[in-house]
Amino acid sequence: MAQAQTRTYSTGKRKTAVARVWISAGTGQMTVNTTSADTYFERETSRMIARQALELIEALDQFDVIATVKGGGHSAQADAIRHGVSRALCLLDPEKRTVLKRAGFLTRDARKKERKKYGQPGARKRFQYSKR
Repeated sequence: MAQAQTRTYSTGKRKTAVARVWISAGTGQMTVNTTSADTYFERETSRMIARQALELIEALDQFDVIATVKGGGHSAQADAIRHGVSRALCLLDPEKRTVLKRAGFLTRDARKKERKKYGQPGARKRFQYSKR
């Protein structure tokens, strides 16, 4: 893999979280907002989600990941990083696209919080109705 020597850039999104991801050949270190991913993500689930794309193609110790994330919560940020890493891996090696696509890592999860409507206390909930 001669292309692995260069850095590859991609963006990932989830809800309001936007991750800018750079991937380069390395030893498997993941850095999120200038700190280690293990210290940035407190929950083990979030750490696992951020690394899922690399685990799927069995390249966890072959690439270094540098990510900057803004917006959203920690869960959405982990999903955004996974999306960005998956897209960067596709640019690096187009043969991995089918595996990542089948796992659903290349699809942007478009679900967002629905806005509150006027005349209601929330997005869907109505105020109590009294017939009499």
